[in-house]
Amino acid sequence: MQASDTQPFWHIIANPAARGGAVERQWPQIERLLQELGFAYTVQFTERRGHAARLVENALLKGGRFILGIGGDGSNHEIVHGIFSQQFVSPSEIFYAMLPFGTGNDWARQYGIPTDPRLRLKRLLEMKSVQQDIGLVKYQREGQTQSRYFVNVAGMAYDGFIGKKLTENPAHNKAHYLLKVVQYLREYKLSKARIIFDGQSVEDFFYTINIGLCRYSGGGMQFVPQSVPDDGLFALTFARKISKLEVLIQTPRFYNGSILQHSKIEGHQARSIRVEHIGNTPTLLEADGEFLGETPVEFEILEKALRVVL
Repeated sequence: MQASDTQPFWHIIANPAARGGAVERQWPQIERLLQELGFAYTVQFTERRGHAARLVENALLKGGRFILGIGGDGSNHEIVHGIFSQQFVSPSEIFYAMLPFGTGNDWARQYGIPTDPRLRLKRLLEMKSVQQDIGLVKYQREGQTQSRYFVNVAGMAYDGFIGKKLTENPAHNKAHYLLKVVQYLREYKLSKARIIFDGQSVEDFFYTINIGLCRYSGGGMQFVPQSVPDDGLFALTFARKISKLEVLIQTPRFYNGSILQHSKIEGHQARSIRVEHIGNTPTLLEADGEFLGETPVEFEILEKALRVVL
């Protein structure tokens, strides 16, 4: 379809496998909506893990500046990483939107973006946008230093452990995810680490370490309720040594935003963060739900770097 002089031409990157294949099943209805509402667009479908970032490059090389993702938080993560890892176009020239079609849709929840396709696409026509901070994390994987951009929340310690387990054996829905979180809790062993942030250093056995740009992760959990997406700071939350029974008892706090009221859980805000393991056991890392690697890990922030179309 061709764009007019007054409307953007959207390059759609859709993950057909999102939410158990829901995008593939519902694509004909989504396409009818796009045409009914007068969108000018082209679409490409992802075929494998990591493909979305390559499709972003293709869209930008063709002159695209308006990117619409259709999928879940994993697709969102890959597309945003693609926007910032490519070398052809300044990210400041790119408008990014998401039609959330995943299991958790945590990043979309931050902005109140509707999951109903008609409501979402109608709102997209208004072209209201905000600018959000982006995180860059450097970590170790198979003995090499690698880096990754992320858009929502990174988790370490138990969160990284879960992320690795779910890479090997993915959850099919939110209930299945929560079941696995409890199941893997029995296997997890706390290891000692050091967190260095804005001139402070904390050493302890940590149950979890979360570094957030936005507020929600894990299907609506609020490990970083102090997050502000555009303040130039990471929200840092860490839980010291807590018994596994206590973790289960405190589960409601994960959802209601009161996690920082627990005596062994601290919340801070910081511009840069480094996490190192102490001893022989590395601390594992995931970002936006994707397992990445292990310590030593460094986080730096790109202030108001992503233009988000609401």
